[in-house]
Amino acid sequence: MNDTLIEEELRFNVNGHRIAAKSWGDPDATPVLALHGWLDNAATFNRLAPRLRGMRLIALDLMGHGYSDHRPASMPYYIWDNVQDVLGVADQLGLESFSLIGHSMGASIATLVAGAFPERLNKVVLIEGIAPLVTDPEDTAEQLALAIRKRVRLQGRVQKGYDDFAAAVTARMNGRWPVDSQAARWLVERGLEQREGGYFWRSDPSLMLPSILRMSEAQVESFLQRISAATLLILGKDGIPQSDRRIALLRNIRTERLAGGHHLHLEEQAVGLIATLINEFDLV
Repeated sequence: MNDTLIEEELRFNVNGHRIAAKSWGDPDATPVLALHGWLDNAATFNRLAPRLRGMRLIALDLMGHGYSDHRPASMPYYIWDNVQDVLGVADQLGLESFSLIGHSMGASIATLVAGAFPERLNKVVLIEGIAPLVTDPEDTAEQLALAIRKRVRLQGRVQKGYDDFAAAVTARMNGRWPVDSQAARWLVERGLEQREGGYFWRSDPSLMLPSILRMSEAQVESFLQRISAATLLILGKDGIPQSDRRIALLRNIRTERLAGGHHLHLEEQAVGLIATLINEFDLV
């Protein structure tokens, strides 16, 4: 690792909203954008970023997460809205074309960007994710009803907090996809704020709601089929199973399966191997 690694906090204004980011590396190096998973934040790359070479990694806090703004209360969180946010940041950085690293939900967003705008993507690294969740067309009405009912129930609900910072770290360590204490501390430091009554997540509670509308599998496949960028897919052997059909639709893909779970890029035994794979993949 580079002992003189430069870390910076960045802020972008996209469509009137603040998007926060954290960067690692020489400010004059070629930027590579990184996208975190659902309910995580830019700190998810704290362990990986210092091991990457020849780039300036810029990890965004996606809207509703970390230090970024929340979407308006009347606006649901649709995964495809992140596409314009990512392009807005790339435009402000003056990037006609660029490479992306995405984890989980961030990987899904990366494939949407690469499929919708193939001319702008150089290379893509997908960690434990390929494309968004889908709804069968015949279930669309039921999905809408479920989402609206839960949205109504959320209104006026008091957000629960933690008595102290340590309790939040413990909760994150023991979440659905566990991480170690250091990784949990990084995520919590960026994702928690102290207010009257305790410590509360900065993330928008609306992120917990079911999607009002999802794409169908056929629509998702239309994005995958348009991707021309070389793609590196890194999966954890104990992570989330991925669709072989989706993988096969990517024309220029290399798949690596490593020991680890869904957050293997935050696991000490896997992060060095992941960094080596990405460095050899030569994103810049």
